[in-house]
Amino acid sequence: MAPNFAFVHWWGKENRRGNSVVLKMENPNFSMVELQIPEDDNFQVGKGKGKNVKQFSWALFLKAHKAAGFVAWLAIGIWTVLAAIRKRLIQDTDDRDKFSHRSKLYRIIKGFLVFSVLMLGLEMVAYSQGWHFTRPSLHFPSSMGIENLHLPSSEGIEGLVHSIYMAWVYTRANYLARPLQYMTNICIILFLIQSIDRLLLCLGYLWIKLKKIKPVPKYELEAGTDLEQGNNGAYPMVLIQIPMCNEKEVYQQSIAAVCNLDWPKERMLVQVLDDSDDMEVQKLIAAQVQKWKRMGVPIVYRHRIVRTGYKAGNLKSAMECDYVKDYEFVAIFDADFQPNPDFLKKTIPHFKGNDELALVQARWAFVNKDENLLTRFQNINLAFHFEVEQQVNGMFINFFGFNGTAGVWRIKALEESGGWLERTTVEDMDIAVRAHLNGWKFIFLNDVQCLCELPESYEAYKKQQHRWHSGPMQLFRLCLPDIVRSKIGFWKKTNLIVLFFLLRKLILPFYSFSLFCIILPITMFLPETQMPNWVVCYLPSFMSFLTILPSLGSAAFAVPFLMFENTMSVTKFNAMVSGLFQLGSAYEWVVTKKLGRSSESDLLALVEETDPHLEQGKHHRGVSDSDLQLLNNLNVHQLQQLPKKKRNRKYKKELALAFLLLTASARSFMTSQGIHFYFLLFQGFSFLAVGLDLIGEQL
Repeated sequence: MAPNFAFVHWWGKENRRGNSVVLKMENPNFSMVELQIPEDDNFQVGKGKGKNVKQFSWALFLKAHKAAGFVAWLAIGIWTVLAAIRKRLIQDTDDRDKFSHRSKLYRIIKGFLVFSVLMLGLEMVAYSQGWHFTRPSLHFPSSMGIENLHLPSSEGIEGLVHSIYMAWVYTRANYLARPLQYMTNICIILFLIQSIDRLLLCLGYLWIKLKKIKPVPKYELEAGTDLEQGNNGAYPMVLIQIPMCNEKEVYQQSIAAVCNLDWPKERMLVQVLDDSDDMEVQKLIAAQVQKWKRMGVPIVYRHRIVRTGYKAGNLKSAMECDYVKDYEFVAIFDADFQPNPDFLKKTIPHFKGNDELALVQARWAFVNKDENLLTRFQNINLAFHFEVEQQVNGMFINFFGFNGTAGVWRIKALEESGGWLERTTVEDMDIAVRAHLNGWKFIFLNDVQCLCELPESYEAYKKQQHRWHSGPMQLFRLCLPDIVRSKIGFWKKTNLIVLFFLLRKLILPFYSFSLFCIILPITMFLPETQMPNWVVCYLPSFMSFLTILPSLGSAAFAVPFLMFENTMSVTKFNAMVSGLFQLGSAYEWVVTKKLGRSSESDLLALVEETDPHLEQGKHHRGVSDSDLQLLNNLNVHQLQQLPKKKRNRKYKKELALAFLLLTASARSFMTSQGIHFYFLLFQGFSFLAVGLDLIGEQL
């Protein structure tokens, strides 16, 4: 079959004069066809035979003007990109990602980048000599003999270039293409399995929506009724914990929201668990606790001198207090969470009459989901996690991973499951797995939401994702023997090992990074390896739209979300490997940076609190111009108090992958592979934007 000369045809289709030579390749023989085109100077170009020289000159002038404009536009675009790159690369070394330049993964990516650049140069030299390889003209050999290679004659290439190129083609066809194809097929199979899992979750989600299924408590909460002891007591005793560490921006709003919970004060106790090592922050938090204590709220301030175990150690220390034995339930809220006043009244009733229930988990809602492109992507991802993954698993198998906050635990279940352990960075998932192995059940309430804040900078989001993806692999190594020996049913063990850990925590980041960030660009330089279009474009697009299903308002971001998720795969893959093999960064714990964003109602409350001269009832949400002006003034005041924006960082792994993908896209363009070219091009620019820290606070 003749190769595709679309690129050559496009390059020279405007003006073909003189002797044109077309190389016709028909395996295994080659023939040269010479086409004669008139070279007479009087030969007229155009449809009309009456065009004179002046008209022809004007036509050429217009074409030249259009070409000059295109070249100028292209030059400006390239210059802008290069200027942005140069601006990032000349920054001080203090802004470098300390893990990027020292990690083995970065060295591996850099090796692939050097290889791709060398191969692109070699292919361009061969292409300039008239070699135009496409997939139809290259066939994988049936044996290891070179006689099975279908190669053009070497008459057009001489000397060293000929020898190098022929050796490269022989090596890739006989030694490289087959292993790469095997690896590609394995990743495609994993991709299909994970896609089926996601499709089944979405079908379960649609069934829940269609049938309007949701958990309903057996008994409604009434004043003066004890859910656990009958009609003679009061509300059950609830312990509320707020763990925090150096979170100056959010401590006020979280403590205020918890202290305003609609629950009898004599039946609750708030523990502010401060692990801050900043003396100023400690004093501010202690003063806030004293303020609410004077207002009659039962609240205590606890500070650890020895901060071992991070959040798990903090919670473990708080549960060892003597007075904890007087409480039946414990509600946990991170420092940036703001529960609604009726939070306990909507969650505690589910425990009545359900003695096997250990956890009631509420959904997160975000006050800054539309702040920038990064928060929009996070909202899409987390909306799928809550509404699809956790709601479906909670409804059909009564198990999901505890989110670490916005949940209520039965203290008896915590104690029987071993309490908080400091062995991993995902103490919430750890306690959830151990409780599940002991036979306890979980409930997820999608209609009970708790306001919180998304990280707005890529730096904060990357560190959060590293902890979220390294911790499960640490836990899997530790829990696997316990899962195998546990008394739960075979199908629950299979779900826990295969789906919960392997498929969603290990396989997903593995194939996502390997297939789309490494294998796909390398196949552009080994055309004997096949990567179907449906794997590159159609199936990922379908999966992206399934992910957006719970947040249809973000459908316009489907394609950018797909590109960004592939970009994040390098961080998730690196975290997964470090957690699985217990590398140095696996136990790194960095508190996610927060800016103290508040909802409009919170801002109005803060306006009334900070201005005592305002009349009661003057402010109503979203109805008064004066209210909007006050909100605007308060926002300006808060922005003035925020720390100055730091200079952009640069992430070397992402930049190396960006250049690898762009190099592969150039090779794909030479062989006219449309879908592969566009995917590699856009994915390369996505990595470039992330590597230069352009996404997040600035976009």
